Amino acid sequence: MTSFSSFPMREELARAISDMGFETPTPIQQKVIPQLLSQPIDIIGLAQTGTGKTAAFGLPLLHHTDLAQKHVQTLVLSPTRELCMQIQEELHRYGAHMKGLRITAVYGGVPIMGQIREVKAHPQVIVATPGRLIDLLERKALSLDLVKTVVLDEADEMLNMGFREDIDFILKNTPAREHTWLFSATMSNEVRGIAKRFMKKWEEFSAGAANVTNENIDHQYFVTNHHNRFETLQRLLDFAPGIYGIIFTRTKQDCQDVSEKLMKQGYHVSPLHGDMDQKMRSKVMERFKNKQLQAIVATDVAARGIDVNDITHVINYELPDDPEVYTHRSGRTARAGKSGICMSIVSPKEISNIRQIERLVKQRFNRSDIPDGAEVVRKRLFFYLEQIAHAEPQEDFAKLYQDSIHEQFEGMEKDELIRRLVWLQLKDTISNYQDSEDLNAGYESKERGRGFGNRSVRMFINIGQKDGINSPEQLLKFIIESTDVEAGMIDRVTVREMSSFFNVASTAAEFLQSTLSTKKLKGRKVRVEEAEQSSGGRSSGGGRERFGSGRGNSSGSRRSDDSRPSYGRGERSESRGESRGSSQKFNKRY
Repeated sequence: MTSFSSFPMREELARAISDMGFETPTPIQQKVIPQLLSQPIDIIGLAQTGTGKTAAFGLPLLHHTDLAQKHVQTLVLSPTRELCMQIQEELHRYGAHMKGLRITAVYGGVPIMGQIREVKAHPQVIVATPGRLIDLLERKALSLDLVKTVVLDEADEMLNMGFREDIDFILKNTPAREHTWLFSATMSNEVRGIAKRFMKKWEEFSAGAANVTNENIDHQYFVTNHHNRFETLQRLLDFAPGIYGIIFTRTKQDCQDVSEKLMKQGYHVSPLHGDMDQKMRSKVMERFKNKQLQAIVATDVAARGIDVNDITHVINYELPDDPEVYTHRSGRTARAGKSGICMSIVSPKEISNIRQIERLVKQRFNRSDIPDGAEVVRKRLFFYLEQIAHAEPQEDFAKLYQDSIHEQFEGMEKDELIRRLVWLQLKDTISNYQDSEDLNAGYESKERGRGFGNRSVRMFINIGQKDGINSPEQLLKFIIESTDVEAGMIDRVTVREMSSFFNVASTAAEFLQSTLSTKKLKGRKVRVEEAEQSSGGRSSGGGRERFGSGRGNSSGSRRSDDSRPSYGRGERSESRGESRGSSQKFNKRY
């Protein structure tokens, strides 16, 4: 078996590798390092995140660095500042015994003058994000005229982020460049285009088929209606009490909103996105690596710098727009030979997107049921019991408090003591889930929506024929496109001249109202209210329905407390959304 000691590296690098305890190289390292040590050429290295790409290019570039030369010899481009800092740190560790080695990282989000001073100190290696590097070039603070090797790390992600023109500009400003080393998790046409324009005859080294995910990842997806997406996320978090993971959102705003909602309800999470300053992002990462947080809510861009091997779960709150981004997200778990779980929350109409990703990564995903309340309680019970079974109290604790404990519980049976302890630990979870609804949705969801009787809410909307909405079908289309609520959850649509009415499943009413109220139709703000049906009064549309918070008849009212279903089954109680709040404390306990 190949070992690091068999590579013909300079002695300082071999010592550093030994100090770090590295013995067996990863597949991409085994293929790339010997080639670049003995005969540097242009290469494309294909490997998933977490497979040791930094060492694959870092050891050879340091091996060929001339410490006597005080100018930039190697440039490493990466998509994010977090990844820049990570690469710089790794290179410093590899070059710990190389006296005179200077490595500088330049990236946005921090004052540029300090980086200008570092660049003026004549580093041999610069690690940079494209934007900040171009800023330095335009200020004449840095020259790339003598750079011999350029490394493009996470090339596919840089292209996804819109850095193609920046990369073109930078590579054109390296006239003495002899070698280009391109590393990527996926091999897209854009990545190959960069190679064709700026690389000589190159060789490809792959640690697995392009776009294929880690076999140690269990890919799961959960189908729910769009308005239940956040509650499904909570359910999945509660069902995995030992979770240490990343929750991915599409946008920075979603990232902030989701994390704030979770934090308000007692979950130990924090956002990580591009609008946060560097100090705050570094603090979040420090808390995450120290496991003070059980999850971070992140955008794809911000997550590029996360280098943690113990992540148990990746959760796609929404699927990425680009299916190839899925491989980057899922690659954050199951690193260093470990196993992991990648969960995706999808609406019924997004199942086709799952099939597209399956074809891309050549792996079958498992459709899983969203657990009901009883399953969540049972899972947390066994987790708690396992913690008790493996707990190792300090000896001092036993000596100090054993007599007091015995005195307090001397007359209590063991089974009664256990029952009380378990109840104290789980009572909030039991309370939260005793009226939990079934969040699962699928092809049958349209059937469930029809004929929902007293489980529907009659809604008023201030648009009608005067706005070009001339039929129930047109109004239904507007609502669905604006909210992504399933068509089967809307019924009894009435369109009038000045306004319209419709019934919606009670579980979707609040979501639909808040979402539609942010929309505009032909420049006019949409207003949605819960309607009241009455034998008297007139609506703004001239009918017998009016909006308000008063009583309604049975076809338009929310169900009463008397109709609550039994524990763990059916619809939730109306008060549950308010009561869940701060009582959700699982992350404070685990």
